[in-house]
Amino acid sequence: MNTACWLSASDLSRQFEVGTVMPSQAVAAALERAQECEPLLNALYLNKADSAHVAASQSDARRKGGKAAKPRSALDGVPITLKENLYTTGDPAPIGTAASPLDPKTVNSPVADRVREAGLILIGKTTMPDFGMLSSGQSSFHGVTRNPWQLNRNPGGSSSGAGAACAAGYGPLHIGTDIGGSVRIPASFCGIYGLKPSLGRVPTHPPYMGRVAGPMTRTVRDAALLMNVISQPDPDHRDFMNLPPHSIDFAAELEHFSLKGKRIGVLADMRAGFDVQSDVAAATWECGQLLEQHGARVEPIQSFITRDMLDGICGFFEARSFADIVKMPAATRAKILPFIVQWATHRAKKFSGETVMGFYAQIMAMRDATVAATHAFDFVISPVCPMPAFEAEYCCPENDPEHALDHIAFTVPYSMSEQPAASINWTYSTHSRSTGLPIGVQVAGRRFDDLGVLQLSRVIEQIRPTQRPWPIRVG
Repeated sequence: MNTACWLSASDLSRQFEVGTVMPSQAVAAALERAQECEPLLNALYLNKADSAHVAASQSDARRKGGKAAKPRSALDGVPITLKENLYTTGDPAPIGTAASPLDPKTVNSPVADRVREAGLILIGKTTMPDFGMLSSGQSSFHGVTRNPWQLNRNPGGSSSGAGAACAAGYGPLHIGTDIGGSVRIPASFCGIYGLKPSLGRVPTHPPYMGRVAGPMTRTVRDAALLMNVISQPDPDHRDFMNLPPHSIDFAAELEHFSLKGKRIGVLADMRAGFDVQSDVAAATWECGQLLEQHGARVEPIQSFITRDMLDGICGFFEARSFADIVKMPAATRAKILPFIVQWATHRAKKFSGETVMGFYAQIMAMRDATVAATHAFDFVISPVCPMPAFEAEYCCPENDPEHALDHIAFTVPYSMSEQPAASINWTYSTHSRSTGLPIGVQVAGRRFDDLGVLQLSRVIEQIRPTQRPWPIRVG
């Protein structure tokens, strides 16, 4: 195997500078690894090998060209994947469902534009479930995407392909999207690092409540380097939620951080949704205890969302999905994953306007409760998901459409409150049903403190228990 696919983006950048590895070699290694694993994982929707090789040759020339052809950025020549709903010109974006038309998109998303401008090499588009409405690798269009740690397990979702590709070595950089946990849950299930930035930090199109794009990487430093690229303003102003331009160098400031005196809350049980598996809760407490030993002020924090709030977010998205599905011809609707149809229609067909506004009020209550409970802390540590990766063929834990979102109680509050939050692997499950699977902890920060979340994540990366080797042998 060509081991260049396992190098971090920061290592590749240094290798490119001295000429020991060239972009064309890094891209070839990532594509070779994808070709080896894809029959088992199904993480890539589009293989962009032809255009990637051309772009890599151009990056080689920039790296060799001296002053006449300077690299476009520190990441010029590094391979990357994008989730399929991050539009790229000329490529269809079915949003995970067989019900979508396959017309090629005529414009790039803001993220795709920033990636191209920085000279990164797009090697493929990654899979997602129908409409992005599952924390699962199940899709009526893409089929089943699997977890490289154990093929009978789920990679999480909706950035399912990105999580699997990252852990399996399809290069160092991947970008997913998150509206309730869709970056953080696959990051936890696949043992990688995933950052959900503050709403508006990374320009996104089309913008929507809670929707963000964020890095999914094997190191925190790589995520910081990628944030330097994708958080740049969009000249076309396509994201009306975009934050004002900033001058933060996330990578340069990563190590300029002290735990001393930082107030960190630890929340191991949200008391809404599914019960937390014992080893998942233990990982959160262990992380908090170790942070305290390194100088932080750590204290427990009480659960701050209710069953009604969690049902409110579920009901709201049921209503939104039902409104889309009910307009479709029967033949089109029949192409959607049956689980999604059942979830979106079993209650929503009876919703009144008053009911939907009640759900929206619960979302606002969730937002208010999240900010109120966390504002006194610099950071809050919690589980990402109540359990490690569930069965590959399931659409959610227990595969019950009536409890489709009961596992997002830790992640969705920070989506609605617009606060940055990340998943970083801590340890591996010892539970009989999930032995050896990764367990991530969530790091949440105050609104707009994306840098702080990255900095604390870097500390955790350095003090956490010894990590297992990446799943080089898939299957």
